[in-house]
Amino acid sequence: MTSANIASELPTGQRLPDHRLTVADSTGRILVIDDEANARTALAELLEDAGYMVSTAADGRTGLVQLEQFDPDVVLTDLKMPGMDGLALIEHGRPLAPHATFIVMTAFATIDTAVKAIKLGADSYLTKPLELSAVTAIVGRGLERARLSREAAQLRERVDELFQFDSILGEHPSMQRLMKNVAQVARSRATVLIHGETGTGKELIASAIHQNSQRKDKPFVRLNCASLSETLLESELFGHERGSFTGAVGRRDGRFTQADGGTLFLDEVSEIPAGVQIKLLRFLQEREFERVGGNETLKVDVRVVAATNRDLKQGVEEGRFREDLYYRLKVVQLDVPPLRVRRSDIPLLAQTFVRKYARENEREVNGFTQRALQHLMIYPWPGNVRELENAIERAVVMCEGELIDIDDLPTSAHATLDNGSVLALIPGITMSELERMAILRTLDAVDGSTSRAAEILGISQRKIQYRVKEWGYQPPTRADGD
Repeated sequence: MTSANIASELPTGQRLPDHRLTVADSTGRILVIDDEANARTALAELLEDAGYMVSTAADGRTGLVQLEQFDPDVVLTDLKMPGMDGLALIEHGRPLAPHATFIVMTAFATIDTAVKAIKLGADSYLTKPLELSAVTAIVGRGLERARLSREAAQLRERVDELFQFDSILGEHPSMQRLMKNVAQVARSRATVLIHGETGTGKELIASAIHQNSQRKDKPFVRLNCASLSETLLESELFGHERGSFTGAVGRRDGRFTQADGGTLFLDEVSEIPAGVQIKLLRFLQEREFERVGGNETLKVDVRVVAATNRDLKQGVEEGRFREDLYYRLKVVQLDVPPLRVRRSDIPLLAQTFVRKYARENEREVNGFTQRALQHLMIYPWPGNVRELENAIERAVVMCEGELIDIDDLPTSAHATLDNGSVLALIPGITMSELERMAILRTLDAVDGSTSRAAEILGISQRKIQYRVKEWGYQPPTRADGD
């Protein structure tokens, strides 16, 4: 095909038809690769006139360089070119631009050529001489395909970042042990019971188990068992038939059916009524159930992960929870430590929340004053990580400077411990002095054992040994019987 043919089909300055994307909607990056200069220029000018960002290349090798530098959404490449033809360009270029849509332009279209191009990574092809309507339609679809590919990749990246174990923040030994156990149990099919106080992140642990299991491509379904009456909870779990109770106007699938192949997370499992406990136990034993008001026995492949902030063993002893169900749920039990026993994680968590909410609220807040950080370390955080996150979000919003100070924190976080506490607030004390006080008092309490002190404080034994040598510390001498 000659450049005159392309120019006749796409004359410089001609507008695309009305059904094309508008300039506002058509923003996209398009790479045109063609050894015919006039044809390449004419097509590029038309696409630029339509509102696209366009780059051009005169041969396949130059096109490969442009793929890396320009990062196009759509690549329009001629098939027959000297040196590297269009098929070779697609074969070598697809790994360089995995989200781009590759479109082959050829005057020699055959079924064999089209099949080979698609096998090598082409998404479509155009026959020369080009038609405006075909260019418009295929470029528009190509941009949409590239956009969806990029968004899907970004979503996968965000999900992977969210559920990678190292993003569940915690350097304290108790958290490191927990994540080691999570990694091990995620690969199994065992039912898991997660125990921890409110706000410790039990649902995040459950999500991490699912996302790092072989079920990660299947549904992760959540249900708070404390928020529904017995009838509604039974219906939510197992589904119901039409007319099975007032308001049941049609058949409805329950959470077990929705989670088929995946994971069902039952939060506040201690609040399940006795009648529903029986049906849940049956499912865990037989992997089958019936809808409320139904006779059909259903089987699904669902892994159950349950969570509670109560002592289920005590519930068993008091007759509020079935003992057989308790043991079925706690095939593996994971205990999430409260924030007050891993205080060394507070600065890491707080700084992470500062970055998150400064970005969301478009604020230039970078961290904490020393006094504010001391208060965060001292406050007992009864609401655990959730309370800390809410406090930091408020502080970011209220902060008038780059650093969060005491006055920016919620009133509850101003509380200090009694004067007899190791962590009693001393106005003006530095972080290094706080560290010295914490390490030395802890060593005194454990008879100078650096390993026990390291575990209590959530820092490395090596660091304590280094500080001990630096300070010339001598462990306490205790009389027999003390």
